[in-house]
Amino acid sequence: MSDAAQPTAAEVRAAAEAVKTALDRHLAAVERRSGEDDPGVYEAFNELAAAAEAYDELLYDRYDEVTPFEIPGAEDTLPPYTGPEEPNALSVLIRRDYTVVEPQRLMAQAQRVEAADDDGTGAQAAATVHGALGILFGEFEPDEIASRHKEFGLEEGDSTMWVTAADEPADPGEWLEAPFENADPQRVVCRFDVSAVFDEELGHDIDDEEDDLDGELELDEDEDLEPLDAER
Repeated sequence: MSDAAQPTAAEVRAAAEAVKTALDRHLAAVERRSGEDDPGVYEAFNELAAAAEAYDELLYDRYDEVTPFEIPGAEDTLPPYTGPEEPNALSVLIRRDYTVVEPQRLMAQAQRVEAADDDGTGAQAAATVHGALGILFGEFEPDEIASRHKEFGLEEGDSTMWVTAADEPADPGEWLEAPFENADPQRVVCRFDVSAVFDEELGHDIDDEEDDLDGELELDEDEDLEPLDAER
């Protein structure tokens, strides 16, 4: 996209405000819904999805950035939500994948943490990738790891977050041995996905558009040519 065709900062800001407005309308529709298939909620959902998509596109065109939100569509595999209308408890299930692309950087960062916390035992756990991962993920919150992953020699992969509803909170220690084993897809309130697949699909769409445009240009050029034997 050329600079002349890029959206302005004001347009991006306006799209962000539209998302906020759509969020408020969606929440209001949910709060006053008359039943499970309330058309007002359905309409507000579609308006929110459209506003979020428009904002995401403008944000990317202007700043080359994307949002972490992916609104599930009809083609997604999650079944319809069948949990309680007013859940008394929530579980947030998060998975983030990384590739260790710079092991030396990873271990160097862990060694700094180890040196600062050295109690004289000299265990040197940071001398291995396995030990370095244990040190860093024990020292930093997962969100901080995500925001600083390049500093730790990591490369981001796919990530997903599911918010699931429950009637009652789980008993202490109940699910710690298998935290995701009993996740019920039918109780997922919302999910947010980040994946390179989305960027690849966008790239394929752009390539297809360019191929179509090239074909049209070739056709136009051929149409401008006069037959060689036209008036012989």
